[in-house]
Amino acid sequence: MGKKIVFFCIPAHGHTNPTLGVVRELTGRGHQVWYYSYLAFREQIEEAGAKFIACDEYDAQQKITPRKAARVGKDLALSTRILTDTTLSLDAKVCQDMERLAPDCIVADSMAVWGKAVAFKMNIPFVSSTTTFAFNRCSAAIMKQSPWELFAMLLSMPGVNRNIRRLKENGFPIRNMLDILQNDENTDTIVYTSAQFQPCADTFSERYAFVGPSIRPARKRIKKKREKLVYISMGTVNNNMLRFYKNCITALGRTPFQVILSVGSRIRAEDLGRLPENISVFSFVDQMAVLMEADVFLSHCGMNSVNESLACRVPLVLCPQTAEQRGVAARVAQLAAGLPLKKKTPGAILEAVNRVMDTPSFAENAARIAQGFAKCSGAKGAADKILLVCGER
Repeated sequence: MGKKIVFFCIPAHGHTNPTLGVVRELTGRGHQVWYYSYLAFREQIEEAGAKFIACDEYDAQQKITPRKAARVGKDLALSTRILTDTTLSLDAKVCQDMERLAPDCIVADSMAVWGKAVAFKMNIPFVSSTTTFAFNRCSAAIMKQSPWELFAMLLSMPGVNRNIRRLKENGFPIRNMLDILQNDENTDTIVYTSAQFQPCADTFSERYAFVGPSIRPARKRIKKKREKLVYISMGTVNNNMLRFYKNCITALGRTPFQVILSVGSRIRAEDLGRLPENISVFSFVDQMAVLMEADVFLSHCGMNSVNESLACRVPLVLCPQTAEQRGVAARVAQLAAGLPLKKKTPGAILEAVNRVMDTPSFAENAARIAQGFAKCSGAKGAADKILLVCGER
């Protein structure tokens, strides 16, 4: 008899996409999946075989959007308020639904605190879905914060503590910020990377399953026009970087490389001026299609982008914008599969791209990580982990 499994996620592509293959695997085996998310993600969740349940109506006052969700984990005070408000606004509906559905397991994104909190509140078996690195005291050392970020964190703590008290007063077993940020060693956790790429993987218990990244196939193939291709993207959120894009064009416009520059929706191609013949600018691209042909990726170092790059054996020039991205970049640099960009000047950009292009060890190390990804259990392993937890009930 099939199991009943409920997923919760924040409205962010980088957190939703890795779970869709797991949903397909579970529904393909005859299990029932309900997926709590937001309307912008309805189509892709239903295509994976889950019953979609919209949170938008119940979360109307908070109005958590994909752009706001992307800030969760980067601004501690805002994060805690968003997570608390969303948890409390969804509380009544979700608790009623869980009583009615009586699921065998709840799977919640590591930032979808409402799923974790309801599971603990109602004593339902729980699995954490972690699309970034797993977090403990050892792995946190790689997520180095700037003095300003540490100062901002100290300033935000009174607000953080107020929101934690609100959760406690409503029956949620949240003791402190660490209960939100990390899972203890007894929490069953799926991590969408390899043990090789995860910092300090040997410090996590056997309850952590490192299943590897969820890499979607390219929707099409692109034609490579020159011997070497450089791909540049600063992701889909913190990408309003007109001056940086112009510096990339200045740096790479007279090189023999083909350059594909993805700038997002807030930059117009005409804002960049006249483009050299070897550079193409797009608002969005099929990233996997480009990476299948690329030789170097100048990236913001979002976890999914880095996973896709390494899976395609493409070394990186590392240009992170947030603390989380700096942690990912630090790990790539540690494994010598990419080179940090020291400055955002044309000279520094050209120097970094040339060095990665001309040093074979960067591509060799990227290939070594890709081999580790290929050995992971993937969506099948994640589904096995969830069903194991279901069986513990």
